[in-house]
Amino acid sequence: MVATNLKSETTALMEKRASIEAEMNAIIESLCGPGDPGISGDLVDREGFPRSDIDIPAIRSQRARLAALRNDHKDITDKIEKNLQVLHSVRVAKVAPLPSKDSDTSVYVHESTSQDSSMGEEPIVRIPFAMIDEIAYDSPAAEDGLQLGDEILKFGNVEIGGELQSRLVLEAQSNQGHPISMVIIRQGSVMNLSVTPRTWRGRGLLGCHFQIL
Repeated sequence: MVATNLKSETTALMEKRASIEAEMNAIIESLCGPGDPGISGDLVDREGFPRSDIDIPAIRSQRARLAALRNDHKDITDKIEKNLQVLHSVRVAKVAPLPSKDSDTSVYVHESTSQDSSMGEEPIVRIPFAMIDEIAYDSPAAEDGLQLGDEILKFGNVEIGGELQSRLVLEAQSNQGHPISMVIIRQGSVMNLSVTPRTWRGRGLLGCHFQIL
């Protein structure tokens, strides 16, 4: 069946994406070690000379590889999303009328009817829209439980869509001092947690960077 083949293809794409994410996380951790410039920091000193305390060619190579992986990740995520939309449409057509968008409140939502429980269920899967690619060890984000490499499915009222960076900033600013509920993926597992934007000794209210996927 077409649906079965598409499901197998989507599973393979998800496995490939997980492999890419693991490599991305390893590169980010390598670049963000103590004294290292991170994924976008300067490779020259204050006088404009190449830093002598780091391996500049290796860092440039890692950054280039990370950029390529991000492009691959975006392409695969787009393909997965399209496949899931097709699979969901096929399943809903066989089982029941389309549900309201407001009914989708979890990452994996199983819908079934008493008349069709034997047909098997396909999950409706939300796609992560951002990833934590930088985080300060003593920041509010770190203290509240966020970790490098966490993928964001929901940040307060922000989910996948347009103008994500500005919406994330606004969500944090408008909730300063108040907890924001989040849904994340960490090492393949879905987790719920909350973070409280607040002032600290560093920049911003969270002390982390959301890389839009």
